Amino acid sequence: MQVSTERLDKKQVEITIEVDEKKFEEGLQHAYKKIVKKVNIPGFRKGKVPRKILEQRFGVEILFEDAVDYIMPPAYLEALNTLDESIQPVGKPEIDIVQLEVNKPFIFKAKVEIKPEVELGEYKGLELEKLDTVVTEEDVAKELENLRQRHAQLEVMPEGTPVENGDKVVIDFSGKKDGVPFEGGTAEDYTLEIGSGSFIPGFEEQIIGMKLGEEKTIEVTFPEEYHSKELAGQPATFDIKLKEIKRKKLADLDDEFAKDVSEFETLQELKADVENRLRNRKEENAKALLKQQAIEKAATNASVDIPQAMIETQIDNILQDFDYRLRMQGLSLDQYLKYSDESIENIREKYQDDAKKVVKEQLVLEAIAKAENIKVEQDDIDREIARLSEAYKQEPEKVKEILEKQGQMEAVEHSIIIDKAVEFLIANAKID
Repeated sequence: MQVSTERLDKKQVEITIEVDEKKFEEGLQHAYKKIVKKVNIPGFRKGKVPRKILEQRFGVEILFEDAVDYIMPPAYLEALNTLDESIQPVGKPEIDIVQLEVNKPFIFKAKVEIKPEVELGEYKGLELEKLDTVVTEEDVAKELENLRQRHAQLEVMPEGTPVENGDKVVIDFSGKKDGVPFEGGTAEDYTLEIGSGSFIPGFEEQIIGMKLGEEKTIEVTFPEEYHSKELAGQPATFDIKLKEIKRKKLADLDDEFAKDVSEFETLQELKADVENRLRNRKEENAKALLKQQAIEKAATNASVDIPQAMIETQIDNILQDFDYRLRMQGLSLDQYLKYSDESIENIREKYQDDAKKVVKEQLVLEAIAKAENIKVEQDDIDREIARLSEAYKQEPEKVKEILEKQGQMEAVEHSIIIDKAVEFLIANAKID
């Protein structure tokens, strides 16, 4: 196989690939074996038509498409392995067949975008601001109050008790627009936490003060950005019947509370643990934000012309993650698009800037690692595998075996390189 390249511009290269006639003949024979099973010619059993007869009847061209499908992908991948290290294709190639004839080499061209060169700016001595990690008494008190709220008991309120903010109520409701009920606007025995903001603005507030058994008609206006176009920005009424009120009963902050919600015997021990966990959390957040500052500043100082193919690939990654999170909530991406009246094209457009930012930061960190000759050592890999084995509760040898089988070791090494590049930025920064 012969391979040659032509640089079209900074972002594109054209690869010419020539597959010899022997390999092309192998592709034709493969195509024949596939097609002959589907062909009926009088005088021959199905699947037993000789290739010469098949070609005479239909023309040799009948084999070309399947032959190309058989030969081209592995030939393209093999060609990529011969390219100079400075040429790293990204995205799908644009294929142009140059020669497709029997007893001649098969020649095709692949025009493809390539990973761009990065012009690094200032990345040493970056001025970074470290966030405060001091834990105050107010922080501890707020966390303890959250703990009280999470472990609060719900009590059913007696008749005559008015609804307060924070109560959980059970209601029947029926929504109408211009006096006509609308789809999805009616429910019975619906549980709603007042103040949660889960309903239309103004809905929950008008339930405050209602008493058990009371019926009331409230008026609301749907938001302009409401998912249903028929209701967006429109006034509506809801007939409401209040059927139950439950209110949180908070425990006293004492030693008994500490015993009930933790492994500690005293409130003082619980407070110390809360303070320690808050400090660790603040320190981790501060470290993460410091890294993000360093990455963003180094990227801002650098110049790079990013191929659209890399941006589209990153958008694909974002959408895959979005789809996964939707499925965790019982929705699919298609259902979300239907309910939100969005198109996949609009969503991809919205993610353009975010994707471009992520790609640029990755490219800049890779360029810094290369400029500073940052390498991955075996100790680095061992530590990462140990971390993964702890996270997934698997033996390190098993984790390594899985990564190798899935072809993920290169991705692990790339992740280590990026992390070490960020560490380099932090180590060489000016931190206030």
